[in-house]
Formats: sequence, structure tokens, C-alpha cells
Amino acid sequence: MDTIPHLCDKSALPSDSPWTCPPDNVFFDASVIWGLVGPRRIFGDLGIYAKVNWFFLGGAIAPCLVWLAHKMFPTQDWIRQIHIPVLLGATAMMPPATAINFTSWLVVAFIFGYVVFKYYPEWWKRYNYVLSGGLDAGTAFVTVLLYLTLQRKNIGVQWWGNEGEGCPLAACPTAKGVIADGCPVS
Repeated sequence: MDTIPHLCDKSALPSDSPWTCPPDNVFFDASVIWGLVGPRRIFGDLGIYAKVNWFFLGGAIAPCLVWLAHKMFPTQDWIRQIHIPVLLGATAMMPPATAINFTSWLVVAFIFGYVVFKYYPEWWKRYNYVLSGGLDAGTAFVTVLLYLTLQRKNIGVQWWGNEGEGCPLAACPTAKGVIADGCPVS
């Protein structure tokens, strides 16, 4: 993070700016959320994240839908292999990334976790662990290589795979009265 210029430069902000740059402190954040503020003001009827609670219901219903689909189509063996808790839990382990990263992960996972496992089980038993280690090591190696060759010298590479996603107004200030070019005034 130190290589990103002006990332947390408070001197570049106006003196009355509401923007701060606090460091992340997980235990402090959790104690404030659950002790000082309280879950009702965040996830309850007084909070802005009350609709998040509906996902608990969705998480309880989704495995039942998979079970029903398996009962309706008993000849389709692939339905039985859908495991909703694993799918939802695995998304928590994914780093924030662009959609191209997730689709490539899904393709590799499908090929080696389903096709190779089903049609070439001996090959899968022998090489899947090596493949997993190779992909992890390759990711780490390329990350270090890119840092040493490009980022240390502030060289940016723009291509379709690293274009930003999401709302173009995400960089706009939200405080009342703060005006920035190309942003709506709140």
C-alpha cells in the first residue's frame, strides 16, 4: 500500500473534510459494532443493513431447493453434487478481484474438479495436489515478479483484465456541500 501515491495523504484534504484515513483494526471494529453501537442499529430495524438478514433465510432455503431438484430429476447425478454451504463459504475466501479472475477460477475448478475427477480419476489422484500447489506457487511468483519489475518503478499496465468495475461515481465525495467535477452534488 505504501507504493500508491497519496493513498492516505490527509494534507491533501481541506481542513473541514469529513474524510479520514483510520487504520483497520478488526477487534476494535468488532467491539464498536457489537458493544457500543449494537447489532440492532446495524443489522436490526434501526440499521441500514437490515436487509442482509434475508440472506440467512436464503441460505436455509437454497439447500432445500437443491434437494428438491435432485428428487425431481433423480437421473441427473450432477445435482446431488451441488453443496450450497461449500459454494457460499468458498466465496468468503476469494480475494476482491475482477470478474475475469472468478470466471477463470470457475473454469479451472470445473475442468479439474469435475471432468478430470470423473473421467480420469487415477490421473486426478496423482496430479491434483501438484496442480493446486503449482497454481498457488505460480500466483505468488507472478505477484512478486510484477511487484519487482513494474510496481516498484510505478509502471502501470492498462488492459481489459484490470479495468475497474462497478459504479463510476464511487470516487465521488458523499458529504453535503462537497463539489467535485463530474460528480452529483449531495
